[in-house]
Amino acid sequence: METTIKKWGNSLGLRIPKYFAKQAGVKDGSLVDINIGDDKIIIQAIQQEEPLDVLLDRIAPYNKHGEIETDESIGNEIW
Repeated sequence: METTIKKWGNSLGLRIPKYFAKQAGVKDGSLVDINIGDDKIIIQAIQQEEPLDVLLDRIAPYNKHGEIETDESIGNEIW
């Protein structure tokens, strides 16, 4: 697919077609890594970890476990 690079301030911008963005898993605000090698511009999506609060919201009562006693406290573990 051909596209045109456009001036954007003091830089240049490239529009990513919707189909390509979907295939690469990127959307508005996604972080990407951009490199150059062998006269090619390489753009890779950076897989971001989800925030802790989002991950904790996924914990359901059926997969929430209590404490597990493994052995007696010793040394600096005693408090």
